[in-house]
Amino acid sequence: MTVANKAQMMKLDSPKMARTGLRERNDALECVKKALLEHKDEIFAANKEDLEAAKEGNIADSIIKRLKFGEDKLEGVISGIDQLKTLEDPIGKVLLHRQLDKGLELYRVSVPIGVIGVIFEARPDALVQISTLCIKSGNCAVLKGGKETAKTNRCLFNIIYDAAIKAGLPENCLYQVEAHSEIDELLSCDKSVDLLIPRGSNAFVQYIMNNTKIPVMGHADGVCHVYVDKDADIEKALDIITDAKTQYTAACNATETMLVNENIASSFLKRAAERLENAGVKLRGNKKVREYIGCEEMGDDEYRTEYLGLVLSVKIVKDIDEAITHINAFGSHHTDAIVTENKDAAEYFMQMVDSAGVYCNCSTRFADGFRYGFGAEVGISTSKLHARGPVGLEGLVTYKYRLYGDGHIVADYADGNKSFHFKELN
Repeated sequence: MTVANKAQMMKLDSPKMARTGLRERNDALECVKKALLEHKDEIFAANKEDLEAAKEGNIADSIIKRLKFGEDKLEGVISGIDQLKTLEDPIGKVLLHRQLDKGLELYRVSVPIGVIGVIFEARPDALVQISTLCIKSGNCAVLKGGKETAKTNRCLFNIIYDAAIKAGLPENCLYQVEAHSEIDELLSCDKSVDLLIPRGSNAFVQYIMNNTKIPVMGHADGVCHVYVDKDADIEKALDIITDAKTQYTAACNATETMLVNENIASSFLKRAAERLENAGVKLRGNKKVREYIGCEEMGDDEYRTEYLGLVLSVKIVKDIDEAITHINAFGSHHTDAIVTENKDAAEYFMQMVDSAGVYCNCSTRFADGFRYGFGAEVGISTSKLHARGPVGLEGLVTYKYRLYGDGHIVADYADGNKSFHFKELN
Protein backbone atom coordinates (compact mmCIF):
# COMPACT_ATOMS: atom_id res chain seq x y z
CA MET A 1 0.00 0.00 0.00
CA THR A 2 1.31 3.45 -0.89
CA VAL A 3 1.74 6.22 1.66
CA ALA A 4 -0.87 8.27 -0.21
CA ASN A 5 -3.46 5.51 0.03
CA LYS A 6 -2.78 4.93 3.69
CA ALA A 7 -2.96 8.67 4.41
CA GLN A 8 -6.39 8.78 2.73
CA MET A 9 -7.59 5.95 4.96
CA MET A 10 -6.26 7.76 8.01
CA LYS A 11 -8.05 10.93 6.96
CA LEU A 12 -11.33 8.98 6.83
CA ASP A 13 -10.65 7.46 10.25
CA SER A 14 -9.58 10.74 11.86
CA PRO A 15 -13.17 11.74 12.85
CA LYS A 16 -13.52 8.35 14.57
CA MET A 17 -10.28 8.99 16.43
CA ALA A 18 -11.45 12.48 17.38
CA ARG A 19 -14.70 11.06 18.76
CA THR A 20 -13.03 8.62 21.15
CA GLY A 21 -13.59 9.41 24.81
CA LEU A 22 -10.96 10.38 27.34
CA ARG A 23 -11.30 7.07 29.16
CA GLU A 24 -10.84 5.14 25.93
CA ARG A 25 -7.69 7.06 25.04
CA ASN A 26 -6.26 6.75 28.57
CA ASP A 27 -6.98 3.02 28.53
CA ALA A 28 -5.06 2.80 25.27
CA LEU A 29 -2.11 4.60 26.88
CA GLU A 30 -2.17 2.15 29.77
CA CYS A 31 -2.15 -0.75 27.28
CA VAL A 32 0.82 0.81 25.49
CA LYS A 33 2.67 1.24 28.78
CA LYS A 34 2.14 -2.39 29.79
CA ALA A 35 3.11 -3.66 26.35
CA LEU A 36 6.37 -1.70 26.37
CA LEU A 37 7.31 -3.14 29.75
CA GLU A 38 6.33 -6.68 28.73
CA HIS A 39 8.39 -6.51 25.53
CA LYS A 40 11.35 -4.51 26.80
CA ASP A 41 13.86 -7.30 26.13
CA GLU A 42 12.82 -7.32 22.45
CA ILE A 43 13.23 -3.54 22.31
CA PHE A 44 16.68 -3.63 23.91
CA ALA A 45 17.81 -6.42 21.55
CA ALA A 46 16.69 -4.43 18.50
CA ASN A 47 18.41 -1.34 19.85
CA LYS A 48 21.63 -3.26 20.41
CA GLU A 49 21.66 -4.19 16.71
CA ASP A 50 21.12 -0.55 15.72
CA LEU A 51 23.93 0.61 18.01
CA GLU A 52 26.37 -1.98 16.66
CA ALA A 53 25.55 -0.95 13.09
CA ALA A 54 26.01 2.71 13.98
CA LYS A 55 29.45 2.08 15.48
CA GLU A 56 30.50 0.10 12.42
CA GLY A 57 29.28 2.99 10.27
CA ASN A 58 31.52 5.45 12.12
CA ILE A 59 28.57 7.57 13.24
CA ALA A 60 29.52 10.40 15.59
CA ASP A 61 29.38 9.72 19.33
CA SER A 62 26.92 12.60 19.81
CA ILE A 63 24.49 10.82 17.47
CA ILE A 64 25.06 7.38 18.99
CA LYS A 65 24.12 8.81 22.39
CA ARG A 66 20.73 9.70 20.94
CA LEU A 67 20.28 6.24 19.44
CA LYS A 68 20.59 4.35 22.70
CA PHE A 69 17.35 3.07 24.24
CA GLY A 70 18.08 1.38 27.55
CA GLU A 71 16.41 1.09 30.94
CA ASP A 72 16.77 4.83 31.61
CA LYS A 73 15.07 5.81 28.34
CA LEU A 74 12.33 3.24 28.94
CA GLU A 75 11.73 4.62 32.43
CA GLY A 76 11.56 8.09 30.92
CA VAL A 77 8.90 7.25 28.34
CA ILE A 78 6.89 5.26 30.90
CA SER A 79 6.93 8.29 33.22
CA GLY A 80 5.79 10.39 30.28
CA ILE A 81 2.84 8.08 29.64
CA ASP A 82 1.86 8.16 33.31
CA GLN A 83 2.00 11.95 33.21
CA LEU A 84 -0.05 12.06 30.02
CA LYS A 85 -2.81 10.01 31.62
CA THR A 86 -3.20 12.55 34.41
CA LEU A 87 -3.64 15.50 32.06
CA GLU A 88 -7.12 16.77 31.32
CA ASP A 89 -8.74 16.07 27.98
CA PRO A 90 -7.62 18.62 25.38
CA ILE A 91 -10.65 17.76 23.21
CA GLY A 92 -14.10 19.29 23.64
CA LYS A 93 -13.07 22.34 25.65
CA VAL A 94 -15.51 25.22 25.21
CA LEU A 95 -13.29 28.18 24.38
CA LEU A 96 -16.13 30.58 23.64
CA HIS A 97 -19.92 30.54 24.20
CA ARG A 98 -21.73 33.56 22.81
CA GLN A 99 -25.36 34.37 22.13
CA LEU A 100 -25.70 36.13 18.78
CA ASP A 101 -29.43 36.55 19.12
CA LYS A 102 -32.22 34.83 20.98
CA GLY A 103 -32.04 31.13 20.14
CA LEU A 104 -28.84 31.56 18.11
CA GLU A 105 -25.76 30.44 20.08
CA LEU A 106 -22.15 30.15 18.97
CA TYR A 107 -19.55 27.82 20.50
CA ARG A 108 -15.82 27.55 19.81
CA VAL A 109 -14.72 24.04 20.77
CA SER A 110 -11.28 22.41 20.77
CA VAL A 111 -10.82 19.49 18.35
CA PRO A 112 -7.86 17.36 17.18
CA ILE A 113 -5.89 18.60 14.17
CA GLY A 114 -6.61 15.34 12.34
CA VAL A 115 -3.74 13.55 10.58
CA ILE A 116 -0.25 14.62 11.64
CA GLY A 117 2.94 13.55 9.90
CA VAL A 118 6.02 13.60 12.13
CA ILE A 119 9.49 13.11 10.66
CA PHE A 120 11.96 12.88 13.51
CA GLU A 121 15.62 12.32 14.20
CA ALA A 122 17.22 9.05 15.30
CA ARG A 123 15.86 8.95 18.83
CA PRO A 124 13.71 5.90 19.62
CA ASP A 125 12.17 7.56 22.68
CA ALA A 126 10.80 10.25 20.34
CA LEU A 127 8.65 7.62 18.60
CA VAL A 128 7.03 6.66 21.91
CA GLN A 129 6.51 10.28 22.97
CA ILE A 130 5.02 11.33 19.63
CA SER A 131 2.68 8.37 19.22
CA THR A 132 1.34 8.58 22.79
CA LEU A 133 0.80 12.34 22.55
CA CYS A 134 -1.15 11.82 19.34
CA ILE A 135 -3.25 9.12 20.98
CA LYS A 136 -4.05 11.34 23.98
CA SER A 137 -4.92 14.30 21.73
CA GLY A 138 -7.13 12.22 19.45
CA ASN A 139 -4.97 12.60 16.34
CA CYS A 140 -3.96 10.03 13.76
CA ALA A 141 -0.20 10.02 13.15
CA VAL A 142 2.17 9.07 10.33
CA LEU A 143 5.61 8.43 11.88
CA LYS A 144 9.00 8.47 10.14
CA GLY A 145 12.05 7.96 12.31
CA GLY A 146 15.75 8.07 11.50
CA LYS A 147 17.27 5.19 9.57
CA GLU A 148 19.96 4.72 12.25
CA THR A 149 17.34 3.26 14.62
CA ALA A 150 15.21 1.45 12.05
CA LYS A 151 15.05 -1.84 13.97
CA THR A 152 14.31 -0.20 17.31
CA ASN A 153 11.64 2.02 15.76
CA ARG A 154 9.99 -0.92 13.99
CA CYS A 155 9.90 -2.90 17.22
CA LEU A 156 8.51 0.01 19.23
CA PHE A 157 5.92 0.92 16.62
CA ASN A 158 4.58 -2.62 16.33
CA ILE A 159 4.23 -2.88 20.11
CA ILE A 160 2.47 0.49 20.37
CA TYR A 161 0.20 -0.05 17.38
CA ASP A 162 -0.90 -3.53 18.49
CA ALA A 163 -1.66 -2.23 21.99
CA ALA A 164 -3.65 0.72 20.62
CA ILE A 165 -5.76 -1.49 18.36
CA LYS A 166 -6.40 -4.02 21.15
CA ALA A 167 -7.59 -1.09 23.28
CA GLY A 168 -10.22 -0.29 20.64
CA LEU A 169 -8.74 2.66 18.77
CA PRO A 170 -9.48 2.97 15.01
CA GLU A 171 -7.48 0.73 12.69
CA ASN A 172 -5.80 3.66 10.95
CA CYS A 173 -4.83 5.66 14.04
CA LEU A 174 -1.08 5.11 13.52
CA TYR A 175 1.15 4.32 10.56
CA GLN A 176 4.91 3.97 10.24
CA VAL A 177 6.87 5.05 7.18
CA GLU A 178 10.31 3.46 6.99
CA ALA A 179 11.86 4.11 3.58
CA HIS A 180 13.56 7.45 2.98
CA SER A 181 12.00 7.53 -0.49
CA GLU A 182 8.55 7.60 1.14
CA ILE A 183 9.18 11.04 2.62
CA ASP A 184 8.59 12.75 -0.72
CA GLU A 185 5.38 10.76 -1.13
CA LEU A 186 4.25 11.90 2.30
CA LEU A 187 4.99 15.53 1.37
CA SER A 188 2.54 15.23 -1.54
CA CYS A 189 -0.38 14.14 0.69
CA ASP A 190 -1.75 17.65 1.17
CA LYS A 191 -5.34 16.43 0.79
CA SER A 192 -4.97 13.89 3.59
CA VAL A 193 -2.28 15.11 6.01
CA ASP A 194 -3.21 18.22 8.02
CA LEU A 195 0.16 19.08 9.58
CA LEU A 196 3.82 18.11 9.26
CA ILE A 197 6.28 18.32 12.14
CA PRO A 198 9.87 17.80 10.96
CA ARG A 199 12.68 17.40 13.50
CA GLY A 200 16.24 17.49 12.24
CA SER A 201 18.88 19.69 10.67
CA ASN A 202 18.20 23.15 9.31
CA ALA A 203 18.75 21.91 5.74
CA PHE A 204 16.30 19.05 6.26
CA VAL A 205 13.56 21.25 7.75
CA GLN A 206 14.01 23.78 4.96
CA TYR A 207 13.70 20.97 2.41
CA ILE A 208 10.41 19.89 3.96
CA MET A 209 9.06 23.44 3.98
CA ASN A 210 10.04 24.05 0.36
CA ASN A 211 8.62 20.80 -1.01
CA THR A 212 5.12 20.50 0.41
CA LYS A 213 1.80 22.32 0.50
CA ILE A 214 1.07 20.85 3.93
CA PRO A 215 1.44 23.32 6.85
CA VAL A 216 4.75 22.75 8.64
CA MET A 217 5.47 23.32 12.32
CA GLY A 218 8.83 22.91 13.99
CA HIS A 219 12.32 24.28 14.43
CA ALA A 220 15.50 23.91 12.47
CA ASP A 221 18.36 24.94 14.75
CA GLY A 222 18.91 25.05 18.49
CA VAL A 223 21.40 27.88 18.94
CA CYS A 224 20.68 28.63 22.60
CA HIS A 225 22.44 31.21 24.79
CA VAL A 226 23.24 31.90 28.43
CA TYR A 227 23.96 35.53 29.21
CA VAL A 228 25.91 36.11 32.44
CA ASP A 229 24.92 39.58 33.62
CA LYS A 230 27.09 41.97 35.64
CA ASP A 231 24.81 41.29 38.63
CA ALA A 232 25.01 37.51 38.33
CA ASP A 233 25.66 35.17 41.25
CA ILE A 234 28.92 33.64 40.01
CA GLU A 235 28.36 30.22 41.61
CA LYS A 236 24.89 30.00 40.09
CA ALA A 237 26.28 31.05 36.73
CA LEU A 238 28.99 28.36 36.79
CA ASP A 239 26.47 25.63 37.66
CA ILE A 240 23.95 26.79 35.09
CA ILE A 241 26.32 27.14 32.15
CA THR A 242 27.96 23.78 32.92
CA ASP A 243 24.58 22.04 33.03
CA ALA A 244 23.28 23.87 29.97
CA LYS A 245 26.32 22.81 27.93
CA THR A 246 27.25 19.37 29.27
CA GLN A 247 24.16 17.67 30.74
CA TYR A 248 23.15 16.38 27.29
CA THR A 249 25.16 18.00 24.51
CA ALA A 250 23.26 16.44 21.60
CA ALA A 251 19.92 18.06 22.51
CA CYS A 252 18.56 21.11 20.70
CA ASN A 253 18.13 22.92 24.04
CA ALA A 254 21.81 22.60 24.99
CA THR A 255 23.52 26.00 25.16
CA GLU A 256 25.87 26.79 22.28
CA THR A 257 26.97 30.33 23.19
CA MET A 258 27.88 31.99 26.50
CA LEU A 259 27.68 35.78 26.61
CA VAL A 260 29.52 37.53 29.46
CA ASN A 261 29.10 41.14 30.61
CA GLU A 262 32.43 42.94 30.28
CA ASN A 263 32.19 44.23 33.88
CA ILE A 264 32.74 40.72 35.23
CA ALA A 265 34.77 39.23 32.38
CA SER A 266 38.11 39.36 34.20
CA SER A 267 36.79 37.62 37.32
CA PHE A 268 34.31 35.22 35.73
CA LEU A 269 35.86 33.97 32.51
CA LYS A 270 38.90 32.29 34.05
CA ARG A 271 36.74 30.39 36.52
CA ALA A 272 34.23 29.47 33.83
CA ALA A 273 36.99 28.31 31.49
CA GLU A 274 38.51 26.09 34.17
CA ARG A 275 35.13 24.62 35.11
CA LEU A 276 34.09 23.95 31.52
CA GLU A 277 37.44 22.61 30.36
CA ASN A 278 37.47 20.19 33.31
CA ALA A 279 34.09 18.99 32.02
CA GLY A 280 35.65 18.35 28.61
CA VAL A 281 34.34 21.46 26.87
CA LYS A 282 36.39 23.12 24.13
CA LEU A 283 35.99 26.92 24.16
CA ARG A 284 35.93 29.19 21.12
CA GLY A 285 35.94 33.00 21.18
CA ASN A 286 36.80 36.13 19.24
CA LYS A 287 39.95 38.21 19.78
CA LYS A 288 38.49 40.03 22.77
CA VAL A 289 37.75 36.76 24.58
CA ARG A 290 41.27 35.51 23.89
CA GLU A 291 42.61 38.47 25.88
CA TYR A 292 41.16 36.83 28.99
CA ILE A 293 41.38 33.07 28.38
CA GLY A 294 43.11 30.64 26.09
CA CYS A 295 40.68 29.37 23.48
CA GLU A 296 40.32 28.71 19.77
CA GLU A 297 39.74 31.91 17.82
CA MET A 298 36.51 32.30 15.88
CA GLY A 299 35.00 34.92 13.64
CA ASP A 300 31.83 36.85 14.44
CA ASP A 301 29.99 35.10 11.61
CA GLU A 302 30.51 31.75 13.39
CA TYR A 303 28.30 32.61 16.36
CA ARG A 304 25.35 30.98 14.58
CA THR A 305 26.98 27.55 14.96
CA GLU A 306 25.04 24.68 16.55
CA TYR A 307 27.72 22.27 17.81
CA LEU A 308 25.63 19.52 19.44
CA GLY A 309 28.83 18.50 21.22
CA LEU A 310 31.34 19.61 23.84
CA VAL A 311 32.18 22.92 22.16
CA LEU A 312 31.03 26.35 23.36
CA SER A 313 31.21 29.78 21.74
CA VAL A 314 32.08 32.64 24.11
CA LYS A 315 31.58 36.37 23.60
CA ILE A 316 32.05 39.41 25.83
CA VAL A 317 29.30 42.04 25.56
CA LYS A 318 29.20 45.62 26.76
CA ASP A 319 25.81 45.37 28.49
CA ILE A 320 22.45 43.62 28.52
CA ASP A 321 21.32 45.44 25.38
CA GLU A 322 24.25 44.10 23.37
CA ALA A 323 23.50 40.61 24.72
CA ILE A 324 19.86 40.89 23.63
CA THR A 325 20.82 42.22 20.21
CA HIS A 326 23.29 39.36 19.73
CA ILE A 327 20.75 36.71 20.75
CA ASN A 328 18.02 38.07 18.49
CA ALA A 329 20.45 38.32 15.57
CA PHE A 330 22.47 35.11 15.95
CA GLY A 331 20.12 32.81 17.86
CA SER A 332 17.47 30.46 16.55
CA HIS A 333 14.64 31.80 18.75
CA HIS A 334 14.61 28.52 20.65
CA THR A 335 15.61 29.02 24.33
CA ASP A 336 17.85 31.65 25.91
CA ALA A 337 18.69 32.43 29.55
CA ILE A 338 19.99 35.24 31.72
CA VAL A 339 21.84 34.75 35.00
CA THR A 340 21.34 37.78 37.24
CA GLU A 341 20.21 38.85 40.71
CA ASN A 342 18.78 42.08 39.27
CA LYS A 343 15.01 41.59 38.88
CA ASP A 344 14.63 44.58 36.58
CA ALA A 345 17.36 43.27 34.29
CA ALA A 346 15.74 39.83 34.26
CA GLU A 347 12.32 41.21 33.29
CA TYR A 348 13.85 43.45 30.62
CA PHE A 349 15.74 40.47 29.14
CA MET A 350 12.61 38.30 29.14
CA GLN A 351 10.57 40.97 27.38
CA MET A 352 13.18 41.84 24.78
CA VAL A 353 14.55 38.43 23.78
CA ASP A 354 12.43 37.09 20.91
CA SER A 355 12.57 33.36 21.66
CA ALA A 356 10.07 30.60 22.38
CA GLY A 357 11.62 30.11 25.82
CA VAL A 358 13.28 32.84 27.90
CA TYR A 359 14.71 31.85 31.29
CA CYS A 360 16.15 33.50 34.37
CA ASN A 361 18.70 31.76 36.61
CA CYS A 362 18.15 28.26 35.21
CA SER A 363 19.52 25.97 32.53
CA THR A 364 18.25 26.02 28.94
CA ARG A 365 17.95 22.23 29.23
CA PHE A 366 14.58 22.73 30.94
CA ALA A 367 13.05 23.42 27.50
CA ASP A 368 11.30 20.09 27.28
CA GLY A 369 7.69 18.95 27.19
CA PHE A 370 8.14 16.39 29.95
CA ARG A 371 9.84 18.93 32.22
CA TYR A 372 7.03 21.40 31.51
CA GLY A 373 4.48 18.81 32.62
CA PHE A 374 3.15 18.27 29.10
CA GLY A 375 3.78 14.51 29.18
CA ALA A 376 6.63 14.88 26.61
CA GLU A 377 6.42 16.68 23.27
CA VAL A 378 6.19 16.09 19.54
CA GLY A 379 8.82 18.77 19.01
CA ILE A 380 9.74 22.34 19.81
CA SER A 381 8.32 25.09 17.66
CA THR A 382 10.13 28.39 17.10
CA SER A 383 7.35 29.81 14.93
CA LYS A 384 4.76 32.20 16.33
CA LEU A 385 1.65 30.72 14.74
CA HIS A 386 -0.51 28.08 16.45
CA ALA A 387 2.08 26.61 18.83
CA ARG A 388 5.38 27.85 20.26
CA GLY A 389 7.99 26.16 22.41
CA PRO A 390 7.61 22.49 23.46
CA VAL A 391 4.52 21.22 21.62
CA GLY A 392 2.40 19.06 23.90
CA LEU A 393 -1.32 18.37 23.97
CA GLU A 394 -2.44 21.98 23.55
CA GLY A 395 -0.32 22.33 20.42
CA LEU A 396 -1.97 19.27 18.88
CA VAL A 397 -5.51 20.60 18.90
CA THR A 398 -7.24 23.33 16.95
CA TYR A 399 -10.87 24.39 17.18
CA LYS A 400 -14.11 24.53 15.26
CA TYR A 401 -17.14 26.82 15.53
CA ARG A 402 -20.52 25.28 16.29
CA LEU A 403 -23.59 27.41 15.72
CA TYR A 404 -26.99 26.33 17.05
CA GLY A 405 -30.11 28.09 15.76
CA ASP A 406 -33.85 27.65 15.45
CA GLY A 407 -34.70 28.42 11.85
CA HIS A 408 -32.53 31.54 11.77
CA ILE A 409 -31.67 32.97 8.33
CA VAL A 410 -29.30 35.80 7.39
CA ALA A 411 -31.96 37.54 5.23
CA ASP A 412 -33.85 38.59 8.37
CA TYR A 413 -30.80 40.46 9.63
CA ALA A 414 -29.91 41.91 6.23
CA ASP A 415 -33.47 43.23 5.79
CA GLY A 416 -33.49 44.76 9.25
CA ASN A 417 -36.27 42.51 10.57
CA LYS A 418 -33.88 41.22 13.24
CA SER A 419 -30.71 42.51 14.86
CA PHE A 420 -27.87 40.82 16.67
CA HIS A 421 -27.83 40.91 20.46
CA PHE A 422 -24.35 39.71 21.40
CA LYS A 423 -24.04 38.30 24.90
CA GLU A 424 -21.26 36.24 26.45
CA LEU A 425 -22.60 33.07 28.08
CA ASN A 426 -20.93 30.89 30.68
